[in-house]
Amino acid sequence: MRLSTRRGLAALSVAAVAALALSACAPAAEDTASGDFEPITDIKLQLQWLPQAQFAGYYVAADQGYFEEEGFDSVEIVPSGGDIVPQDALVAGDVDFAIAWVPKVLGTLEAQGVELTNIAQVYKKSGTLQVSWADSGIDSVADFEGKRIGSWGFGNEWEIFAAMADEGLDASTVSITTQDFSMNALLDKDVDAAQAMTYNEWAQILEVVNPDTGELYTPEDFNVISYEDTAGAMLQDAIWADTARLADDPAYADAAVRFLKAVIKGWVFARDNPEEAATITYDAAINAEAAFPVGPTHQLWQMNEVNKLIWDGSEFGVIDQAAWDKTVAGALAAVNQDGLELITEEPAESAFSNEYIEEALAALKEEGIVVDGEYTPIDVVLTEGGQ
Repeated sequence: MRLSTRRGLAALSVAAVAALALSACAPAAEDTASGDFEPITDIKLQLQWLPQAQFAGYYVAADQGYFEEEGFDSVEIVPSGGDIVPQDALVAGDVDFAIAWVPKVLGTLEAQGVELTNIAQVYKKSGTLQVSWADSGIDSVADFEGKRIGSWGFGNEWEIFAAMADEGLDASTVSITTQDFSMNALLDKDVDAAQAMTYNEWAQILEVVNPDTGELYTPEDFNVISYEDTAGAMLQDAIWADTARLADDPAYADAAVRFLKAVIKGWVFARDNPEEAATITYDAAINAEAAFPVGPTHQLWQMNEVNKLIWDGSEFGVIDQAAWDKTVAGALAAVNQDGLELITEEPAESAFSNEYIEEALAALKEEGIVVDGEYTPIDVVLTEGGQ
C-alpha cells in the first residue's frame, strides 16, 4: 500500500519554545488491548533540533492526518535549537516522547539515575562524518593524532572518542575544537577536520562556491571519514518514552503504539514520496518561523540522505541487538580529552524494548503497508546556499 493521499494539516502546533519532557512509561503491550482506560488524545513530541527533513516523518504524519487516524486530537511537535536537551525534557515530564541519539541518552541515564526506553530505532546507521581537505593527509581516524578535530559538542563528540579508542589513540593527543553548526570552521581552516552529518553539513559545504574555480565545491575537494565504517559508529535518532509510565499507565502504553503507527506511516510516505515530504517539512519550518530555515533544495538532499539511514530492508524502527551492543561497547570505551567517560556500566535492560514497535508494525502490515521496504535514492542537484 502506497501512502500518498494528502490530507489537511492535523491538529499540530509546532512550538519553537523550550519544552521539557513528560516522564513515565507504559504497561506491557498486551495490556493495551483491555481498553480499561481513557485513551490519551493529546501528546507532545520533543525534537533534538530545528524543523528539517531529519524529522520529516513526524511532520508528514501531522500533515497527512495520520495522527488523527490513530485517535490523537493534538500532537505538538516541539523543536530545539540546542536550548532543549530532549531526554531531559522527557525526564522532566513536559513532553510525552522525545527524539535523541542513543549514546546521549545512555549518558543521561547513568548520570541522573533515571530510566527511559528506546521504543523505536528510526535511524539504522550512523550519519556522522569527519570532513577534511583533500590534501590534509587525514584519511582515517588513526590520522587524528596531533590534529584539530572539530565537533559540535552537546554529546555529538562521543563517536569520535569511541573510534579513537578503537585505534588506541589517547584523546589528549588530539585537539578537540568546538565548531558551530556549519562548515565555516573547515572553510576558514580553524579545524583540520570538521564534523558533519551526511544529510546536513556535508551538503552545506558542497553548496559553497570554490573561490579558485567559481564553481561549487565537489566531493573530490575533500577527504571524508564515515563513522559508520568505524568501531565508533553509534545508533542515532531514536524515539524515547518514559519507562515507569510505560509500565504503570495502560493509556500511555496504548498511546505509544498508536503514536508509532502514525509515525511509521509518516516515514513510509517520506520513503515513497521524498519530494513531497521535503516540501511538507520545508513548509513546517517556514510556518514555525524557524530561526535558520533550511532551503528547499537542501531539504530535498536531507530527505534523500535520511531515507538512506532509515530504510535498509529491515522493518522500520526495530532495534537490532548487534547494533545496540556495538553502541554500548563504543559508549563504554569512549574517553574524552579530559579523561571523562560517557558511561561506566551496561545500561539497564529497560533501555530499549521492541514490543511497542512490533505491535505497531503488526497492525500496519495487516493494513497492507510495506514497513520493511528499501529506499531508492533520487538525484539531488545542490545549489548555492541550498535554495
